[in-house]
Amino acid sequence: MGAAAPAAATTTGFGTEQPTEPPGPLYVVGDVHGHLDELLAALRANGIIDDNGSWVAGRTRIWFLGDFTDRGPDGVGVIELVMRLAAEAAAAGGLCRALMGNHELLLLGAARFEDAPVPSSAGTASFMAAWRLNGGQQSDLDRLEDHHIAWLSRLPAVAVADGHLLLHSDTSVYLEFGASVDEVNDTVHAALQRGEADEWWDLFRRLTKRFAFRGEDGPDACRELLSVFGAHRIVHGHSPIPYLLGDVDREDAHAAAGQVTGPHVYAEDLAVAMDGGVTMEGPMLIARLPLDLKPA
Repeated sequence: MGAAAPAAATTTGFGTEQPTEPPGPLYVVGDVHGHLDELLAALRANGIIDDNGSWVAGRTRIWFLGDFTDRGPDGVGVIELVMRLAAEAAAAGGLCRALMGNHELLLLGAARFEDAPVPSSAGTASFMAAWRLNGGQQSDLDRLEDHHIAWLSRLPAVAVADGHLLLHSDTSVYLEFGASVDEVNDTVHAALQRGEADEWWDLFRRLTKRFAFRGEDGPDACRELLSVFGAHRIVHGHSPIPYLLGDVDREDAHAAAGQVTGPHVYAEDLAVAMDGGVTMEGPMLIARLPLDLKPA
């Protein structure tokens, strides 16, 4: 896990200086999409959990970048693992948190609104239809309970950790929700609390956008978000690395995903992509920040 930094000292109300523990190392996890076994193996390989799946990383901090469910076999199992690790990490002085991805919104919408029609650019659709089209697993919906829904509904949409702006989606749409991390998260949570299907659908639609940081305009898009939210590098999931590296069609996706070996640093070193393409037989990516990588 790396050598610990020297403990800082703070002055107490009694005039004596007491050492305080420094924060532990910071990790991020890309899209999981129901691949529980692959997630467990990756967490074990990085010293986060033991063979029994229990937290053993002490004061380590780890952020999941969203998209726990859909396409893979055990999305609810992933949710339950992360919920449990959050409690175990807190008890050990560490931190385990997660962001809300577009697939969290999709699952919540399917559970709440089912087949109720919502406006879509492709015609009238429903959350349930969109969820099924995007890899929704009936077994996840059948096992989803109130405490899962409550936990998912409270996930933040954005966070900043050690100067890294953590997002699920590689889009600038977050700027439409507020001018600070708190404002963005408050906007998203307020929309969910109002419980209006059309508003939920619009939120989901906007958070499915991608590729804002790719191409000639990508670095400028990164700089705008970083300036507003007060960070120096974006770390995101959502768009599989094979698609960021070029125009990969579906027939070539599995072969391209098999060539992914780690996070993709791009946009003049301002963005880090963490979706290794696990749904295309690519790797389940976990990385310690800051990354010591050069742009591809």
